[in-house]
Amino acid sequence: MTPSLIWSHISVLSIVDIVLVAILIYQFLSLVRGTRAVPMLLGVAALGLAFYFARLGELRTLNWLLSTLLPYVVFALIVVFQSEIRHALANLGSRISLMRASSSVADVYDDIVLAANLFSQTQTGALIVIEREIGLRTYIESGVALDARLSYDLLATVFRPSAPLHDGAVIVQRDRIAAAACFLPLSMNPVLSIQLGTRHRAGIGITEETDAVAVIVSEETGTISVAVGGTIERELTVERLRERLSHLLRRYAPAPTLPSSVEESFIENEPPSSQVSRRQDAGRDQ
Repeated sequence: MTPSLIWSHISVLSIVDIVLVAILIYQFLSLVRGTRAVPMLLGVAALGLAFYFARLGELRTLNWLLSTLLPYVVFALIVVFQSEIRHALANLGSRISLMRASSSVADVYDDIVLAANLFSQTQTGALIVIEREIGLRTYIESGVALDARLSYDLLATVFRPSAPLHDGAVIVQRDRIAAAACFLPLSMNPVLSIQLGTRHRAGIGITEETDAVAVIVSEETGTISVAVGGTIERELTVERLRERLSHLLRRYAPAPTLPSSVEESFIENEPPSSQVSRRQDAGRDQ
């Protein structure tokens, strides 16, 4: 191999090395931007400067103290930044899985949109958690196992106020309802509005711990919200909910046919004989 080829090979490796380091730094800064990790990183940078000036100025006592504490700083950083590290690894795993993901997931999430529309009209409180890449087995075991195919009728039945399973959350795995009446961790974020109740804080809390998507319907106002990544988007229309789920679940969701009113939805679900009787009664009234 000639010297020119050797130098060109080394230069290519150097460029690749610099690009990879730049990507890692960019991803790290994007991860911690706007989080509580920023002031902590400033504190770590201040300790690093103190260690540098202690070495430079030959401050023996400070140098000894920092040298003694330095081996434990790594473990302290892992404990302090455990949430950020967990989210970073989860995001990395999600991106890898998306590269090899297939289109085998059935388009059944329109039932969630239809159910949310019903709950919004009737002001029925509901919390539906959709599992993505991070498993929710711990939370599934806290509820009542169903392992039933996801459907609009089943969701409407589970969250009926008189139903024994309406309290708690429904957890959806792919095209099945894994469990109902599940207990979820409540978000302790002090920035959240005091208007948010337990149902909304539970929906945000599960998205802080995992990459799940939570659909929340308020019992007081009937407004629809979506929580993901520890943040919540409130007062969504049914069309906007469909668009958000389509984006978050990485698939195209055609617009479902929504009933114009709750009464109409109940009429459409009646058997044909009942609908004929209803029309005959209406004709007699006229």
